[in-house]
Amino acid sequence: MYIRKLTSTVCPRVGQAEAVTPYGTFRGILSEGTYVFRGIEYASAKRFHAPEKPAAFQGVKEAIVYGNACPEPFTVVPHDQYTVPHYFTVQSEDCQYLNIWTRHINEPSAKRPVMVWFHGGGMTTGSGVEHYAYDGEEASRFNDVVMVTLNHRLNVLGFLDLSAYSEEYRDSGNAGLLDLIAALEWVHDNIAAFGGDPGNVMIFGQSGGGGKVCSLLQSKRAAGLFKRAVLQSGGMRRGADQTKEESRKLAAYVLEELGIAPENVKEIETVWYDRLSEAADRAQARISAENGGKRVMFGPVVDDNIYCGHPFNIGFIEETKDVPVLLGNVYGEFMQNFNFPKGEGMKSRWSREYAMEMLRDEYGEKTEEVIAAFRKAYPERPVQDVLFTDIGMRKNAFDFALLRAKESPAPCYNFLFNLESPLNGGTLPWHNAEIPYIFHNAEYLEPSFIPGVTEYLQDLMSRAWANFAASGDPNGTIVPDWKPFTESGHYTMIFDRVCRMEADHDKELREVLPPRQLNISMLLGKKK
Repeated sequence: MYIRKLTSTVCPRVGQAEAVTPYGTFRGILSEGTYVFRGIEYASAKRFHAPEKPAAFQGVKEAIVYGNACPEPFTVVPHDQYTVPHYFTVQSEDCQYLNIWTRHINEPSAKRPVMVWFHGGGMTTGSGVEHYAYDGEEASRFNDVVMVTLNHRLNVLGFLDLSAYSEEYRDSGNAGLLDLIAALEWVHDNIAAFGGDPGNVMIFGQSGGGGKVCSLLQSKRAAGLFKRAVLQSGGMRRGADQTKEESRKLAAYVLEELGIAPENVKEIETVWYDRLSEAADRAQARISAENGGKRVMFGPVVDDNIYCGHPFNIGFIEETKDVPVLLGNVYGEFMQNFNFPKGEGMKSRWSREYAMEMLRDEYGEKTEEVIAAFRKAYPERPVQDVLFTDIGMRKNAFDFALLRAKESPAPCYNFLFNLESPLNGGTLPWHNAEIPYIFHNAEYLEPSFIPGVTEYLQDLMSRAWANFAASGDPNGTIVPDWKPFTESGHYTMIFDRVCRMEADHDKELREVLPPRQLNISMLLGKKK
């Protein structure tokens, strides 16, 4: 599964094991003391209908192969395939499957913390095994926790609101979230057979997965199914929620594009997926044209039960205000500098004169103000790094933490992943860069591995997340003093070669730096 591990180690699979659940017995594998169960069905669903619990069964079911992923409107080798290695599995609308890694089976008294991962890809693409880094074996072994990843309905399959046409489709606009809730219900009912504590479940996710975590924090239906929540580089973006009026308009356009009359809406259940996806894309383009180019995306639909609305719009709902939250982002996010031509884009080779020329081109009369704020925030970094500093996600994370601190009695913790990779002469951490460290897999992925640094940092970060899953507090053992973010103390844990706690270290930079300041074409076109 891992790039470096496969090339250096004999395959460690040494046996099989069976876990007895209320639904039946699942046969997985035993890998160096860790039990691995893949492709367990947690629900089933007809297209655009709510998920249903799986039926109990007799005998033993194999749980060795990953389950299907939700179909995607497009599947291409991503631009970040090297920095974020991907694994692609079979796609099917039969996609409600989860995977479990644990050190204990058939030991209900073990009661280990349960960490349920929501994958990225927005609400449109991805799977619970899409990234090599999502493999939960190392984190389960290192922290003695139960790791769970899962697949669920996405895009038009998960979020097409057909409620205007039939009562049976009343929740179709949130089918994807209902799948997540069904998965958590399955975990609650069955995880004790895998050594997990059903009363101590943490949900965590990155990018679109962070958005899913945020959505369940705002779901009355999900309340009580999880005790902690972690949002990584996602779910904290300002923006209008999709209203019923908007979601129903999108659905109406999809039906029109398919040539299906409203009274024949049930025909949409049998349309070939590619045709359905193409119709959805055309419908989105129509609304975008009507909205002056602003693209409408499939995502949760606001109601008063499954998804109440983003906290930036309505505040946090009462039902989940007692949930401790940990959130943050990475330094560079999408402001990547590793795609620049060798010798042209290596920022480590820029002369000071060239760096200043680039800065003046980008910031004009604000250049000196930007430089002063940047040097105050990051005195150890070369000045050109400001061009690759993501401030939009950082602002969103800060504002989200502040709102949570104001409205929730539960603790809130903020982080910033700051570790620069040696890749291409120095690359600031990219969107997804922290995930291998949390899953304790960074030493197996080439662009993430820094000898003498990775081993320490992945131990620390993986343990912090596990501590938080166990108690709602990331502190303990090897984790340094991580103070909660409060209204009066804006603390951020900065993960780097040397980790440190800061309070408002980048306040001036957040105020002066434009949210999207990188002009790629300008940088590529400049001559050194």
